[in-house]
Amino acid sequence: MNFAATFQDQFSPLAPFALYLLVWVLVFIETGVLIGFWLPGDSLLFSAGLVAASRDDMNLAILVTGIFLAAFVGDQIGYVFGRKYGRPYLERKPSERRTKMIARTEEFYLKNGWWAVVASRFFPWIRTFIPPIAGIGKMPYYKFLSANSVGALAWGVGITSAGYYSATIPLVKSSSYALAAFFIGGSIISVLWNRFRSN
Repeated sequence: MNFAATFQDQFSPLAPFALYLLVWVLVFIETGVLIGFWLPGDSLLFSAGLVAASRDDMNLAILVTGIFLAAFVGDQIGYVFGRKYGRPYLERKPSERRTKMIARTEEFYLKNGWWAVVASRFFPWIRTFIPPIAGIGKMPYYKFLSANSVGALAWGVGITSAGYYSATIPLVKSSSYALAAFFIGGSIISVLWNRFRSN
């Protein structure tokens, strides 16, 4: 099924404010509420951009600003939830296996957490769970904050803008995949480099 085409057909009849609100709420649910992992966010964003390009009553700047804020706040809530509730829950009944798991998570997010948070935006399902895990792993708050900002910008604004401009410039359609390749590649290189240095 082509989700982008399906969303485009469903979005087109909506009034501008209703469309803005619907997209913002869906983005927030996918990023900030664990049960929203099943939502196809990439197709949602791309088709929202396509619809915005086809209508004179919609403003791209308003659309992407709301998407950025929804994606950013969603991940922040996930991080705080993991740090405030997930970590104490795991520590309530300590075991050797659980202690080792937490230690490995902390080490990973200390070394590779920034790229992991950014790159996870481009992976369905994973992007919902990475922020709480980062909170459980006690990733430094300001490090997460900056990664969350870059990820929300690259994913939310990038893919929506790619959909918007692909309506008139078809080659732009591939830009979202180029962004994904850049951040995923950076994440892999960062992991390999840190592993090489530790040897």
